[in-house]
Amino acid sequence: MDALFELPTEYEDLRTSVRALAEKEIAPFARDVDENSRFPEEAHKALQRAGLAASHVPTEFGGDGADSLAVAIVIEEVARVCGSSSLIPAVNKLGSLPLILAGTQEQKERWLRPLTGGKGFSYCLSESQAGSDASALKTKVTQDGNGWILNGSKKWISNAGFSEFYTVLASNDSSKGAKGITAFIVEKSDPGVSFGAHEKKMGFRGSPTREVYFDNVKLDDDRRLGEVGNGFTIAMNTLDHTRVTIAAQALGLAQGALDVATKYAHEREQFSKPIFDFQGVQFMLADMAMSVAAARQLTYASASKSERGTSDLKFFSAASKCFASDTAMKVTSDAIQILGGYGYVSDYPVERMMRDAKLTQIYEGTNQIQRIVMARNLP
Repeated sequence: MDALFELPTEYEDLRTSVRALAEKEIAPFARDVDENSRFPEEAHKALQRAGLAASHVPTEFGGDGADSLAVAIVIEEVARVCGSSSLIPAVNKLGSLPLILAGTQEQKERWLRPLTGGKGFSYCLSESQAGSDASALKTKVTQDGNGWILNGSKKWISNAGFSEFYTVLASNDSSKGAKGITAFIVEKSDPGVSFGAHEKKMGFRGSPTREVYFDNVKLDDDRRLGEVGNGFTIAMNTLDHTRVTIAAQALGLAQGALDVATKYAHEREQFSKPIFDFQGVQFMLADMAMSVAAARQLTYASASKSERGTSDLKFFSAASKCFASDTAMKVTSDAIQILGGYGYVSDYPVERMMRDAKLTQIYEGTNQIQRIVMARNLP
């Protein structure tokens, strides 16, 4: 019976190796990445060398073929020390999963292999007026002979400008609503593609977030993913899988904050004894640890369901993202409370972790939207 709740050895070995890499090659730069709002080049190089930047890509296209649980563990362990760096594997999976789900063999060969070679892949769905109501997007694509012309813009695009490739959702027939949306692959080098200024963000400052503009971008039909009008379905199916990666990211942030708070509580003395000896602090740490443990079980279960494509995936992916991100927000806030004044300044990483945690409650569907998804898919 115990084996039902223990990870197979290969996953624990993966955790050990990723944690060692994160501690040695990512953690030392996390504060500088955040304070200077710069892309975590050190993390990208380290993850790329280890084959972890896009490990989800099938082996036939140069990836490791890592399953959903393995990818979740990678993201969790990187987020434990640097939230911005964890967006490298997370965004690469988000951007390329529509290609994996709906692309042809030729399309996968064309774009997945460069992805494993270090080219980033971003996801373009949200717009200024189309956030939670994603089907209200205004970006247009019109047929032009055997090809298409793309016009419009996308908002809040993670790793925009760094990534070479973009999955873009555009309306080919606004009268059909969600059924008039088609997915395309756009390259940064395509004429007519440009980027807005870097957003000045509360958290995840090391991951560039920019608007992406499309001005009469000409696309051959081989850039189209799936059938015409099936783009919104592809987009939503993608999120059913990738919300698990946000849960893993939130889990990593929560675990990192818990680790810092626990260590600090044993070292910090007040009234001639460690503050850990005070019951009030013990209760806080116990609640934090309990919530993190629960979030981990739900996240790993959801990752397993994602890999198997079970019928209850929509519920579990929404639940894991919602619960883990709410947990991360609470745990990081409590960690700051335990550290007191030290928690509020950048000498310790918990204030950065709290700022990062907030976004996990918002992107890839706000937690209010997750609760709607759960209610509509009650098992």
